[in-house]
Amino acid sequence: MASQVYDVVIVGGGVAGSALLYSLAMFTDLKRIALVEKYDRVAAVNSKATNNSQTIHCGDIETNYSLEKALRVRRSAQMVVRYGMQLPPSLRDSVIYQFPKMVLGVGPEECAVLRERYETFKPHFPGMVLLEKAQIAEAEPNVVRVDGHDRPEDLVAIAIQGEYTAVNYGTLAQTFIEQAQTVSDKTVDLSLGNPVLAIEPSGSNYQVKTTETTLTARFVVVSASGYSLLFAHRMGIGLQYSCLPVAGNFYYTPQNLNGKVYTVQNDKLPFAAIHGDPDVTAPGKTRFGPTALPLPLLERGNPLTFIHYLEVLKLDRTVAEVVWDLFRVSDIRNYIFKNIAFEVPGLNRRLFLRDARKIIPSLQLEDLEYAHGVGGIRPQLIDRAQHKLILGQAEIDPGDGIRFNVTPSPGATTCLGNAEQDILRIQQHLGCEFDRSWFEAETLPLPV
Repeated sequence: MASQVYDVVIVGGGVAGSALLYSLAMFTDLKRIALVEKYDRVAAVNSKATNNSQTIHCGDIETNYSLEKALRVRRSAQMVVRYGMQLPPSLRDSVIYQFPKMVLGVGPEECAVLRERYETFKPHFPGMVLLEKAQIAEAEPNVVRVDGHDRPEDLVAIAIQGEYTAVNYGTLAQTFIEQAQTVSDKTVDLSLGNPVLAIEPSGSNYQVKTTETTLTARFVVVSASGYSLLFAHRMGIGLQYSCLPVAGNFYYTPQNLNGKVYTVQNDKLPFAAIHGDPDVTAPGKTRFGPTALPLPLLERGNPLTFIHYLEVLKLDRTVAEVVWDLFRVSDIRNYIFKNIAFEVPGLNRRLFLRDARKIIPSLQLEDLEYAHGVGGIRPQLIDRAQHKLILGQAEIDPGDGIRFNVTPSPGATTCLGNAEQDILRIQQHLGCEFDRSWFEAETLPLPV
């Protein structure tokens, strides 16, 4: 690999990096592409199926999405579905899944929010239906029924049926790699188990130094979650950003739901509201969560990443002020304290049960099983210059042939849309050809 100059080297083998490798191989005239991943397999961290909610986020049932954001995210989400439906059926069915989904409103205020949202979104999302309590009971009996009777609260739901709504992002990443390597007239190299030590400018190119070799690239894209920020900082780039990693935990119950059931987001919280999902890796179970706990690690379950977290934290007065401003909001402060309590053995299940009963009111303590080894970390960025927490994904692009992507949710859903944006920047820098027709297709094949 060290004997040639690559057009593009991608650092990071999650679903974002692998989607870019696939897109470069399929839709550009670049001839030499490589992807470097420190683990011995792709999608080993946040893209691993157990480390995320396995959801194709379209913005229809995510009540913290404005209509503008929902339409933007839906375009990228449809790319994932379109790609999955192009795969052979046996492979497709291990990548994308059809589950009904809904967002549930409990109580008069939440019901009013959903009724208003339905009227605004329905013209743009024709698959939406508004469900009253009796209709919710038909779709998800355990959401409504308790001891043979309807729960007393007002209930309304916005539901989507007959669409692909879930994905195994780990398997998706693997298919991207395999599809990219089928292109016969290009060099598409994959280097696994090969940590990157440094990225350095070398004339008009860059040198990507790994434990095994040094790769020379005309353009470098780093898609390595929180490590994208670490590599940027080490190059003196993006120093205005700090990082607040937030870990998500989950609980299993016996299968209580037929599909995905989300709840109305608290606008004052920058964290996902509780939801219940079928788990594509654990048939017969429903997975509830996530909790949200700030954790000083860049990778879940890897204590060695604590040192690297300290390096990207860049703790100063500004970072402390942003965190303090978050704690000053009572909803956020109480939420964080509650999530800390979720980590206390003996107390955690009892506290979580209260939240989960918003979805399944008949749940009992013995139904809840802590999902050991399940859940990843979202590296939310703090913009020290703007004194604020950045919600969602971000990119750092100094405009000189290198780009750093930090892609917490919905970054997996938007992996192909993000790849499109990466390629547009690569095209601007290298002058390559880029056929965007596949990305711009507006029609979506019908589910089968």
